[in-house]
Amino acid sequence: MDHDTPHSRDFDASAALHVGRGEDFSDTFCEPLAMTSAYTFASARDAWEKFTGQQPGNVYSRFTNPTVRAFERRIASLEGAEDAAAFASGMGAIAGLCQALLSQGENIVCSRDVFGTTLSALRNYMGRFGVEVRLVELTDLDAWQRNIDSRTRLVLLESPSNPVLKIADIGEISRIAHAKGALLAVDNTMLTPVFQSPHCLGADMVVHSAGKYIDGQGRALAGVVTGSAALISELRGVLRTLGISCSPFNAWLLLKSLETLEVRMQRVASSALELAQWLREQALVEAVYYSGLTEHPQHALACRQQRGHGGLLSFRMSGGQAAAWQWIDALQLVARCTNIGDTRSMVTHPATTTHCRLTWEERQSAGIPDGLVRLSVGLERLDDLRCDLARAFAEVEHGRRHSSLSALYRGLAS
Repeated sequence: MDHDTPHSRDFDASAALHVGRGEDFSDTFCEPLAMTSAYTFASARDAWEKFTGQQPGNVYSRFTNPTVRAFERRIASLEGAEDAAAFASGMGAIAGLCQALLSQGENIVCSRDVFGTTLSALRNYMGRFGVEVRLVELTDLDAWQRNIDSRTRLVLLESPSNPVLKIADIGEISRIAHAKGALLAVDNTMLTPVFQSPHCLGADMVVHSAGKYIDGQGRALAGVVTGSAALISELRGVLRTLGISCSPFNAWLLLKSLETLEVRMQRVASSALELAQWLREQALVEAVYYSGLTEHPQHALACRQQRGHGGLLSFRMSGGQAAAWQWIDALQLVARCTNIGDTRSMVTHPATTTHCRLTWEERQSAGIPDGLVRLSVGLERLDDLRCDLARAFAEVEHGRRHSSLSALYRGLAS
């Protein structure tokens, strides 16, 4: 090739690598996405001072990242905490919490109503490290009092519980835990800081599976723990060593989602209450689980410690698993999906999905019968949701009538 012609030039590999790196993003309206694994340093001394902690700054995104840090600061502010640490997932946050705080010979006291995978993780792995796991009924204060002792390092609960929405007396459990020198962590995934402030009720740490209501659109996996600067510092040591850090891209998505969190939560809570009131009137429904209903056993407690009741509800159908599956399969608008907190409504059968790894006895103890259906209410028009649910009930009832008539005809023929 003739390199002297004006229509030809060598590809500038250096320009491809370096031109544009000095652009100023400080005036951008949306938070920039720091999608990087590593960082540059002003000098060798600058790198040394930052790696040794003499000076603040980013050294590697497994440790810290500007976008992740912005998300951590924002969620800490919303929860009324000094600091926060973001993880790769909600379960990553639970794992980090346990690794950072629990040692051989200690115990963790946990409600048996926590998320199914949390329960499985505690039961299957904590014992390997010499940590005893004690499970108690969420609403039984005497059980908390009996099980929390001088060797209890961590108390963990989720309120409202998933999927039957039991409510814990967070303030009283925090007093019991602190009297024995234990720390209390509350999973606030279901209500978010919009409807509940566990730190104000005595919780030392608040945990979120941020891919649920915080994201709100089913796009991102992330977890976050808020608490005092000292406690979060302990978690950061585990986070940076074990590599369970939050993705900068996911943190960027979550930052934008937090801007609409209150609007979304208010809308889904309003629709959930309307649907819960409607569901309790349906012939095929034996019970509805939603703390916004006045007949909920902890309704008064929920009203004292919550500012709303959230967008998740469950109900028990007559006919067990077969009826629940038939109803779920008949839905046309509501998606069959095991996530919660999306803008779109989702339904699942907990006994055969989220809690399928529990034994039948464990599911019964947690209040998860075979006929239980969990509904995560989205942002659709309320009338459209009600029509979809009613259509599914009608199909189940039609199937029952058809089966009864078939049985009758067979009996007459014989």
